[in-house]
Amino acid sequence: MTGFIAALVEAWGEFKVQKMRVLLSLIGVAISVAALASVVGVGDLVRTSMEQKQEVYGGRTATISAYLSSGAGTPMPGAREAFRELATRYGLQYTSSKEEGAGEFQFPDGVRRTMMTRIDPAYGVIHRTKLVKGSWFAADDAQRLTPALVVNEAFYKAMGRPDLNTQPEIKLLGTTEKTTVLIGVVPDEFQPAQPQAFVVSDVALEPSPYGGRLNFEVWVQPDQADTVMQALQSDLSAVFPKASVDARRADFGARGDPFAPIQWGISGIAGLVMFLGILSLLNITLVTIRYRVREIGIRRSFGATGSRVFFGVLMESIVATTIAGIVGVMGAIILVKNPWLESAIGQGMTEFPPFPISAALIGLGAAILAGAIAGAVPALIAVRVKVIDAIRF
Repeated sequence: MTGFIAALVEAWGEFKVQKMRVLLSLIGVAISVAALASVVGVGDLVRTSMEQKQEVYGGRTATISAYLSSGAGTPMPGAREAFRELATRYGLQYTSSKEEGAGEFQFPDGVRRTMMTRIDPAYGVIHRTKLVKGSWFAADDAQRLTPALVVNEAFYKAMGRPDLNTQPEIKLLGTTEKTTVLIGVVPDEFQPAQPQAFVVSDVALEPSPYGGRLNFEVWVQPDQADTVMQALQSDLSAVFPKASVDARRADFGARGDPFAPIQWGISGIAGLVMFLGILSLLNITLVTIRYRVREIGIRRSFGATGSRVFFGVLMESIVATTIAGIVGVMGAIILVKNPWLESAIGQGMTEFPPFPISAALIGLGAAILAGAIAGAVPALIAVRVKVIDAIRF
């Protein structure tokens, strides 16, 4: 242990003596580490961005969708209650029913038939619903005397973009006219988009014309997905023997990791960048060791063993590249967490991830590895030099 500490102190002293040469030789290592960590960090940001965009449609990992159909296109009374009983029995936290239908709203320019989706408040969490304005549904919104609506931007534009603070109202026409209040606006899914409205499933509205088909969604941990999926399939089939039940995963990871090829490609580019940095450093250390042959010969003549010389030269390189690695990782963090870069790559993201620890560890580990490789070869050369020849050099 004492020898190791002594070698570190000696390496640090050599670094201070040769700081200009070392700094110049390590510029390439710092740049390579910064590029390596930045590539891995940006790759993680791209991956997270793609995951979140997929989760808007299919749900988070792992989301199970159970489709319940009566076959005859008629409503199934008690379906939501039965599903909620099952969710309570299994201890499922994030669950939502989903039923798509249509309704006629009285817009300023006339009546429009609009797509309506009945959901539960947890739907917003499952699908990472991002709000442009206003707020999402609360747990007690089903008890409101005036039903609350969350609409897309196309619906909001057709209403004339009213101020949500004034609690703008719009009439839902039908057998009995219903006044609804707008509380939130979500982005359009596609362009051009048609008006779309979301309403809490327990709100008393006219039955949907698609009342014969219900979709129940559950967000669970990936290792629970198969068990919960089979339980929903069997239990819903038992409760509704005449209905068709189809439970399956709907999230992007249902068929494996779709982003693995991207990660492999990014890793290959990062590895190539670091390999070029190691070659550059190795070339510099091989040249500089020739100018230290006499110094090494004198140290050997005063009793320094071959292993001590080898370890000393090796540690000089590792200490220097470690410092360069820290500088490179700090530069990568500044680059990747730049707000402009995050907004450019992560458009539509609801949560920006922190700089990945793996990228910092990979960058720092690559710097240490580069120092070990670039220091081992010159160290072997230094050990093999004969003392008398070195002194005469």
